[in-house]
Amino acid sequence: MSDIDDVVLRPACMADLDTLERFQQGIVSAERPFDPLLRDSGVRYYDIAAMLADPAVHVLMAEADGLPIGCAFARIDVPKPWLRHTREAYLGLMFVEPAWRGRGVNARLLSALAQWCREQDVSELRLDVYAENASAVRAYHKAGFSPSMVEMRMTLASGGDAGDDRTDKTNGV
Repeated sequence: MSDIDDVVLRPACMADLDTLERFQQGIVSAERPFDPLLRDSGVRYYDIAAMLADPAVHVLMAEADGLPIGCAFARIDVPKPWLRHTREAYLGLMFVEPAWRGRGVNARLLSALAQWCREQDVSELRLDVYAENASAVRAYHKAGFSPSMVEMRMTLASGGDAGDDRTDKTNGV
């Protein structure tokens, strides 16, 4: 197996679409244990073909020995109007083949995307990660990210009763 120094990063293209879709399903499979609301099939977080055609999106492929081993993208977004910065980028589709995990591929992808974002005058990077996905949270902390807003959810039972077995009854919710 190649060394991390042999990993090549390049912009993705339409010829990579099948591989990127396979990687997307790898992400869905990895995240399924953290989200009981995901549909059983047909889950697609991203319209990858549209992203590849969008100049505001930079999709990268990581390759070793000419074979794809990972990917990630940065999408330039307009931040919420109450925030101080004027341009931000959302990072997603971060996938590394299991045999390459823990070897610095994701860090290389993040670094390259951050550089592209700087060149686009982006000053803030954002991403989503399931709070219970401890290994991903650690990796993003290590890369310099810090938690921001926590998204909360509550499933309403039929008949209008709030909550599920995780509802905090002690606080009257």
